[in-house]
Amino acid sequence: MFCSNCGKEIDDKAVVCVHCGAATHNFNPKASQVLSDQPGYDWLTTLLLCFFVGVFGVHNFYVKKTTYGLIQLFTLGGCGIWALIDLILIITGSFKDAEGRPLVRRNI
Repeated sequence: MFCSNCGKEIDDKAVVCVHCGAATHNFNPKASQVLSDQPGYDWLTTLLLCFFVGVFGVHNFYVKKTTYGLIQLFTLGGCGIWALIDLILIITGSFKDAEGRPLVRRNI
């Protein structure tokens, strides 16, 4: 198969051209949304992690915000201030995971 954008030969199963990045007829835009359609991380787990070990950034590691987790780990949660802000954001429902999804409150 040949790329409709640059004309170079590409694999028949290619989703995008490896040479120019153009989408092929195999590209399915809904397939790239699979992760964002899945529910986010548990609200209560994140809240408890932030409350008990928030100064170490454990709640950020849990929601896959590794960079923020490392910064909080080395600064002790910004001397506790950043951990307190995160706790407030979690309680109010404004805290998001690494993919921008809100936390999920499950009925117990």
